[in-house]
Amino acid sequence: MSLAANILIGLVALIHLYFLVIEMFLWRTALGRKIFGTEQSFADQAAALAANQGLYNGILAAGLIWSLFAKDPVGHQVAIYLLISVIVAGLYGGFTVTRRILLFQALPAAIGLVLVLAAG
Repeated sequence: MSLAANILIGLVALIHLYFLVIEMFLWRTALGRKIFGTEQSFADQAAALAANQGLYNGILAAGLIWSLFAKDPVGHQVAIYLLISVIVAGLYGGFTVTRRILLFQALPAAIGLVLVLAAG
């Protein structure tokens, strides 16, 4: 894969590691509530769900990082699959939660996917 594709894959992985930290460890804090626009009572009630979501984000990040080090064709195939997964999740979140998800989750993954596919 090209350097640009690898950089975007790394960026998407870092974004999902960030989500993991916020959702699993900082969800109930002032920072976590500010990022997601929630009240303390909601954060307390939804903490287990947020942690579960954070774990999934961590799994996506781990897979994307693996794709950077796996020999092709496996690394290439894993990157394509996970970037498509991130795009689908970003589209769903963008249309059901907030449009910002399209910008911060789906768009970087879409650019990364284009670069991966262009690299062949």
